[in-house]
Amino acid sequence: MAAPKKGRRQPGQGRPGRALALILIALVALTGGMFLSGHTTPRLGIDLAGGTSITLQARSEPGQESAVNQTNMNTAVGIIERRVNGLGVSEAEVQTQGTDHIIVNIPKGTNEKQAREQVGTTAQLFFRPVLQLASGEPTPEGSPSPSASGSPDEAEQGDGDKATEGGDKATDGKSGEPEATPTTQGRAASGALKADATPSPSAPADGKADPTPSPSASEGGADDALMKKFEALTCTDTEERTAAAEGTKPGEPMVGCGQNSAGQWEKYILGPAAVAGTEIEDAKAVIDERTGQWIVTMDFSGKGADAFSKITSELKTQQPPMNQFGIVLDGEVVSAPSVQTTLSKSAQISGSFTQESSQELANMLSYGALPLSFVEESVTSVTAALGGEQLEAGLIAGGIGLILVIVYLVVYYRGLSLIAIISLLMSAALTYTIMVLLGPAIGFALNLPAVCGAIVAIGITADSFIVFFERVRDEIREGRSLQPAVARGWPRARRTILVSDFVSFLSAAVLFVVTVGKVQGFAFTLGLTTLLDVVVVFFFTKPLLTILARKKFFASGHPWSGLDPKRLGVKPPLRRARRTVPADPKEA
Repeated sequence: MAAPKKGRRQPGQGRPGRALALILIALVALTGGMFLSGHTTPRLGIDLAGGTSITLQARSEPGQESAVNQTNMNTAVGIIERRVNGLGVSEAEVQTQGTDHIIVNIPKGTNEKQAREQVGTTAQLFFRPVLQLASGEPTPEGSPSPSASGSPDEAEQGDGDKATEGGDKATDGKSGEPEATPTTQGRAASGALKADATPSPSAPADGKADPTPSPSASEGGADDALMKKFEALTCTDTEERTAAAEGTKPGEPMVGCGQNSAGQWEKYILGPAAVAGTEIEDAKAVIDERTGQWIVTMDFSGKGADAFSKITSELKTQQPPMNQFGIVLDGEVVSAPSVQTTLSKSAQISGSFTQESSQELANMLSYGALPLSFVEESVTSVTAALGGEQLEAGLIAGGIGLILVIVYLVVYYRGLSLIAIISLLMSAALTYTIMVLLGPAIGFALNLPAVCGAIVAIGITADSFIVFFERVRDEIREGRSLQPAVARGWPRARRTILVSDFVSFLSAAVLFVVTVGKVQGFAFTLGLTTLLDVVVVFFFTKPLLTILARKKFFASGHPWSGLDPKRLGVKPPLRRARRTVPADPKEA
């Protein structure tokens, strides 16, 4: 039988050095990203770090006293939870209390101001025609007050973002300017959500006929009052913005504020509501296949389509800025597209969108219309539900479990336990860095159930090592040397490890989908660590054992290697004595 060629690799051994280098580079990159991001510890959930608790009280509109019901309250909970939680793992807790209260617990480390703005903008959405537009920034002393009609510069702003039906564009009056801040127009700018107001009573600002005239609006004096309010309004003042639209009914004109693409405040006189947000059946952020730009699509109900067709057919003949309609959420103008054609059942808003800005506007169009108003009844800081002591107790329990696993590995596997321990440390390092990076990336917050999921993962990872080691030892028991044993044992161990981890990951995925709140943190962490177990075993544990199998300590079956043939029950082959042939007697 021909001897194997020198330097020829055994099947299945591959290039273990490359795999080790790859995972080490990934760990260095993740660690570097962690330090560059300025976050070196995971965000903690409210049960570990405390945070802010907001109590909202639902109030029905006049004539809709029955609107405060369990169905609408549950819908509101879902809306607020989507807005504050985002991916669902940032651990903001949203739940009803009693018949007309919603409790929102926001963990420490979350952008509290932004979250409160999102919580407070869930009630009233209307489409109103723009009657007048002017700068909402403070004017220098001695300068004239804003003109009642839009200036040419303001009119030119209507050449930006567009609302379309089947491709017929209408532009957003706030987006024509170059972007000076991350806020883009044609969208719900986060800064435009600071008011939690409802529209304020007034009458049409000019002599033009409104699409849906207010039967209660009086002539003359009401116009003068509205104009005075419009001219005196400073949108940079939060209290003024809030007070400007207070008490306005949908059938009355109003004044309101919104931000343009440069982050500058603009103020509007808006006509009576032409379409209610409840008439929107669906709104999505999608990419326009023709331009490759992000747009927002809207679908209206039958009643809403008729109303939207009527108002857009009137606006398309107007000059800027009166060819715009304002999308008003709780008294704030979050977008003001201009119209160039009659729109009906389906429409789209296009312009200087980013993915984030388009999704934000679509989210408000989809979920911003409820027959309820909410007011902040109280905002209080809460201490951790479990606190640092409970976290410390959980970590101590996890540490004890880890020590017991290590003791077992050392006693039973001896030298092989070194590979298992190093692999566990690699898995822990990857898990930690990824959890830290997921905090600022997707709002992931580590709560106590998530810590439990990470502790459970210790057993899952150790189980993978045991499966691999036992396969290798089985091959040695059959009489093979270590390197062929590793090469032949790996394919069998690999199948078992993949099946086992697939079952664990599937369980975590199902748990994440069907549960809410803190249990999702457990499921998310369990799924993440299960995926990392596959990565560590394939790219670290197996290559490391392949390399160490060439070392004399392991290859010779040293008693402390964990691969001692005698300890494994391998019987040495029988060696027969060499027969000696008697020499022929020499003749004398």
